[in-house]
Amino acid sequence: MKPVKFIDTAKDDLSSFSPEARRVAGFNLWRVQNGRMPSDWKPMPAVGAGAMEIRIHVEGAWRVIYVAKFDDAVYVLHAFRKKTQKTSQEDIALAVRRYRQIGG
Repeated sequence: MKPVKFIDTAKDDLSSFSPEARRVAGFNLWRVQNGRMPSDWKPMPAVGAGAMEIRIHVEGAWRVIYVAKFDDAVYVLHAFRKKTQKTSQEDIALAVRRYRQIGG
């Protein structure tokens, strides 16, 4: 099982999710750690190769952007509450900067 590594404030951001959204996020990250796909996800090519988004629909819309293509860990780049239909450019830009930090 791969460890999860949080980049910058991603862990604190995930901690701000509602308890149920946090539980769903944790379960899906566990699936990714074990080489499986999350229950609801989409690729995020705008962030970088191999970047994915876990989509959580519990008490609102929540997102966790991560990369699992590396052998050493699952990197959580960004976690946030989604307020509009389209992911904001600010959220994508933040994930891109963090993706570059891990050498993606």
